[in-house]
Amino acid sequence: MQERSSQSAKLTATGGATVGEADAGAASLDPVDYAVISHALIAIAREMGTKLVRSSYSNIVREAQDASAALFDAQGNVVAQAELIPMHLGSMSEIFRACVEHCPIEALTPGDFYINNDPYGGGQHLQDVFIFSPIFVGQHIIAFAGTVAHHLDLGGGNPGMTPDAVDVHAEGLIIPPSRYTYARDWMGGPLERLVAANVRVPAQTIGDFYAQFAANAIGTARIEELAARYGTATLIAAMRELMNYSERRFRAALRAIPDGTYHGEDAVDDDGIGDEKLLVRAAVTIAGEHIAVDYSGTCPQVRRNLNCPWASTVSATLAAIKSALTSPDIPFNEGFKRPIDVAAPKGTLVNPNYPAPVRARLLPAYRCFNAVLKALAQVVPDQVIAGGNDSTHALAISHLGPNGYRVYLEICGGGFGGGPRRDGCDGVDSPLSNCTNIPVEATDMDFEHFRVIGYGLIPDTGGPGKHRGGLGLFRRFLILKDGANFATYTDRVRLAPYGLFGGGEGSHTRIEIERAGAVIKLKSKDRVDLKAGDILTLYSSGGGGFGRACERDPRLVADDVAQGYVTPAAAATFYGWTERP
Repeated sequence: MQERSSQSAKLTATGGATVGEADAGAASLDPVDYAVISHALIAIAREMGTKLVRSSYSNIVREAQDASAALFDAQGNVVAQAELIPMHLGSMSEIFRACVEHCPIEALTPGDFYINNDPYGGGQHLQDVFIFSPIFVGQHIIAFAGTVAHHLDLGGGNPGMTPDAVDVHAEGLIIPPSRYTYARDWMGGPLERLVAANVRVPAQTIGDFYAQFAANAIGTARIEELAARYGTATLIAAMRELMNYSERRFRAALRAIPDGTYHGEDAVDDDGIGDEKLLVRAAVTIAGEHIAVDYSGTCPQVRRNLNCPWASTVSATLAAIKSALTSPDIPFNEGFKRPIDVAAPKGTLVNPNYPAPVRARLLPAYRCFNAVLKALAQVVPDQVIAGGNDSTHALAISHLGPNGYRVYLEICGGGFGGGPRRDGCDGVDSPLSNCTNIPVEATDMDFEHFRVIGYGLIPDTGGPGKHRGGLGLFRRFLILKDGANFATYTDRVRLAPYGLFGGGEGSHTRIEIERAGAVIKLKSKDRVDLKAGDILTLYSSGGGGFGRACERDPRLVADDVAQGYVTPAAAATFYGWTERP
């Protein structure tokens, strides 16, 4: 297929006749019915997310909750979604439509499902596998249940991740947008056996696939119950109105913003090979009830796995717009997306050509997020935050023993940027991934080749300001067995999180190994073999400050010192604080 010079998306719902349209008719929607059904749809999506997490086998889904769930209408438009991972959710309808191109919705039968993890077939990176199940009432599809989980291992050149992959094929098993049947192809069938044969930890990986199917089944059952109670026509009308409601609210928010084109940029530290920063540029144009984001001027794609596929760029852009320009109570669904255009030149870091590797695509995705927020800071300064940790600190510690592989994978957090009304959050995952931490007790139970021996916040890592940046964190591991393998990709090692409106920068990230009294500093994208007795430590970035430090309330400074968030020396340097006798 010939590559186009650029790629753009008008993020609108699909038109035309809906499967099940005959059942919908021209039903009028009672306001009380709509209120009940719309909240039920959101509750169903959340229940799906809970089912997915609680049914999973791997620590990355069960503990870190690196998974998402959503409900779609009969055309694949997102109606409601669980509040889990923003990076997964913004582009789920586009990933769905990539499946439809290979198998029309009309060809689906009960028990079928769509599946896709292909970054060059509508997907994001290989570890995020999307599964969509049709929901039938009688002979008609009235909705879809969809889930995505980050799978612990899908093959590839190195357990957990391959930072030096030369192409997408070295990163794992590709499942192109496809249609399969659950009973025939999955339940011990050829697709399940194919996946199991290509992964290092089949119990966890296959178990997480079953968790996705279980979550889709919950969504299916709940939609069938709503249809039986209110009728198919009313249910479909409520889905449509929920999307229209989000659109109306967002268009009203856009009308309140001055028209114009606003520019922002940020950069990834490097490509893991050289020292040159990878620039992401965004031009944000607001015109009435429409907003467009163009990434022209972004650097070319790179040889390592830092390329951001199109679906991920779209998700990051939508997350930035949603967080800055809308009220939290506006549902994030297809209606919200209708006034938005996104464009990026093909062959760039944020829209790469096949077969560029993409595993670490969240790093440039965060720079899309940052660039859009920097642009919007010029027009809505009281609705954005300073630069944060905003990185995926992906740590994979694996070991091959007599009973097979053990693969630990965690996404560690850091500090949010300060905002116009409060300090940045301390020691949490960044906005796009939103993973929780993995409790130390859980790692102790699941893994024998390492032990967590330190975990906490790092003083003085938040940038000074009227509202300081959130603190970074450290996580320290004692390696217990020779032959352990460590792989990572991270960022903010060279380029610190930025402050806004006079705020100071946050701290830098670093990863170190203490071995026999020596300290080995690792690169931001690296993999190494570990030895028993090694001590591995991640120090993540703190967020940038918002506003000038001289404007900070002295009572807040005193409280920071009392809590140990800021040392007395730093408080004196940045805030003029003096300890009272």
